[in-house]
Amino acid sequence: MGLLDSLKTKLDPAKGKVSHLAQQHGGKIQHGLDKAARAVDERTKGKYSDRIQTGTGKAKDAMDRLAHKNDPGPDAGGTTPPAGPPPTS
Repeated sequence: MGLLDSLKTKLDPAKGKVSHLAQQHGGKIQHGLDKAARAVDERTKGKYSDRIQTGTGKAKDAMDRLAHKNDPGPDAGGTTPPAGPPPTS
């Protein structure tokens, strides 16, 4: 077992706790992200608005992934199903 594998094993319980907290306090976290983005945008006088919005969006997506809101489930493989029946040979 490599160092990375043992580290993942040790951090797995913490991931569950973080996921639970993200589910419980998702609204507060997103509100805080928006508030921080507005504050930074005001301090930089709008110079980096596009980058701030991009970063805020990525942070919200990461928080949603932690909270398993966008969990596709075990059956979703990320590919589209075939359009019709399989071809006959």
